[in-house]
This record gives sequence, C-alpha cells and structure tokens, in this order.
Amino acid sequence: MNVTALDDVLPSIGTDESGKGDFFGPLVCAGVYVDEATAPLLQAMGVRDSKRLSDNRCRELAEGIKATCRDRYSVVEISPARYNDLYEQFRREGKNLNTLLAWAHARVLENLLARVECSRAITDQFADPRYVQSKLQERGKRITLLQMPRAEVHVAVAAASVLARARFLERLEELSAQFGMTLPKGASAAVVEAGQTLVKRFGTPALRLVAKLHFKTTTQVLALV
Repeated sequence: MNVTALDDVLPSIGTDESGKGDFFGPLVCAGVYVDEATAPLLQAMGVRDSKRLSDNRCRELAEGIKATCRDRYSVVEISPARYNDLYEQFRREGKNLNTLLAWAHARVLENLLARVECSRAITDQFADPRYVQSKLQERGKRITLLQMPRAEVHVAVAAASVLARARFLERLEELSAQFGMTLPKGASAAVVEAGQTLVKRFGTPALRLVAKLHFKTTTQVLALV
C-alpha cells in the first residue's frame, strides 16, 4: 500500500510507536512534522509503514527522514525497566497498556509543538480516542487530533513509524551486545528460548532490564528454566 500526502491535512504531525508487540526491548514512540514541502520528498524517498520494510531499509530511511525534516521530529523511548515500572504503576491505578501508549504519543506531540506551529496531528487509533486526548497538555489541547485505523497510509505517520522502529532496533542491538547474546524481535518460540538462556546466565532479575514482564512470554520463560 502506497503512502499518501493527504494534502487536505497538511501540514500535520504524524505519530506512531514501535516495540509494543516485542517482548525484548523498549517501547518507542516517534512523531514527525510534515508539510507541503517535505511530504513529496519523503514519498520519493520511499517512506512507508515500517512493518513493510526490512530492518536495514528502515535504518536507511530513518537517516533520510532526519535529514529532510531536521529538527521537526521527536522520539520518546521508554526503556524496559522504566516500562515495567510504569506498567505496574498504571495497573495499581486500575489503568492498562493503552494509558502508557497514550502518554507516549502525547509526550511526542508536546515535544514537537514546542518547536513547530501545527494545528493538526494524526495517529493510529489503538484505543478509545479519549486516551490520548486526556494526556495532552496545554499545547496539545489546542490541536485537532485525528485518530484513525491504518493511519500509516499518511506519509507523516509512516515516517514516524520508521523513526520509532529504527530507534527500537538500535536499542535492541545495544541490549544484545550488553548481555552478549541475541535478543530476538517479537514474541516467538525463539524469544522464549532466548529468555531462558538469559535467565540461566544472569538470573531472573535481568529480565526486568530487557523485557516487558506483563507479556505471557515471561511465564513461558520462567516455567522452563
């Protein structure tokens, strides 16, 4: 599926996240401001939803997006340890993962709105639209926030997805190097096996530093160690 500039909603900020479905690694949310000048450049570059790109191509495009958009992008990263702390805090407050996602998207928007004038933002609808709206602060409450399914067809959201995934991949590689083993993407049988190896080498507490503990993968890992 090709991305579109959706001229009727330019300029706009697109936001997207990466790492939500990955046991290992951080949760990353990114936002990109795109206007009538940068939209065709990003399209010509081949920017599209990161799920349709190889890891190497994602990294290449991320550098191109940064060069094209300069300081008009923002990336918010929540490390596994911080993610686990926040998730547990929200659970105690009767909240869920969508609260954490909404906070990350809102933080990205506020960061960008401190640097650019924009009246519109687009994001994928991952929950009730009120989740993100409730987390916006003074600047964010003044914009029109469009939350829609398959928002990555818009070039601004696609660009954000690329930046988020590239940062996620970078951090996952760093964590792999830190522990001297490959930490795979996703939540597959290979991920369970890697988790078991990690716990055997470094102990159960190490999981908190590299993984999202609320995944059922955690139970699978610990049951077989």
